[in-house]
Amino acid sequence: MSAFDPHKFLTARLKRLGVQCTAHQIEQLVSYAQLFHKWNKAYNLSAIRDLPSIIDRHIVDSLSVLNLLPDLCDYRMIDVGTGGGLPGIPLAIMRPSWQLSLLDSNGKKTRFLVQVKLELELANVEIHNCRVESHVPERPYQGVISRAFASLEDMINYCKHLVDDSGVFWAMKGQFPTTEIDALPDGYTVQHCRSIEVPDEDGERHLLAIVKG
Repeated sequence: MSAFDPHKFLTARLKRLGVQCTAHQIEQLVSYAQLFHKWNKAYNLSAIRDLPSIIDRHIVDSLSVLNLLPDLCDYRMIDVGTGGGLPGIPLAIMRPSWQLSLLDSNGKKTRFLVQVKLELELANVEIHNCRVESHVPERPYQGVISRAFASLEDMINYCKHLVDDSGVFWAMKGQFPTTEIDALPDGYTVQHCRSIEVPDEDGERHLLAIVKG
């Protein structure tokens, strides 16, 4: 059996997603996955322990939404409840013109993210170790993204101060969250919902864009 090659593995996965990337971006994504794997036991970043699964279930899953997000330069987005940097770090690697803020209240996880930022030289990333309700940005973000919020209602209620009236809440979900949509706070609506195909993953994936109005 040939040795596992993370670069070839990731390249093939992203090709199936329709995500185009440079050799440098592949190198950065693999380096991030290797750092995640190295720090995982001590910092409890994820229950997923082996490198192939980290690449598949974290890196590839995070980038499954890439082509559905705004194709803009200087897009300002915050990843709330980022944990070990998902989806924020992969998005920052693939969109170097964006400004990504990564927020988590867990000090161990944000210390890991500071190390990732330094080692991968991600000048477009800022790390915030705090609770979301205490984070006051210098200017509103254009987008809020999360894989971690328990409900859409909580995401809106805890994060609505982070954006202005034109801001978009990007919610990564598994099954279509009918009950959560019904419970959205007054004044917020689902602008659109996209079904996502992730290579070799049977479960449902959706990306919802929620806006004010």
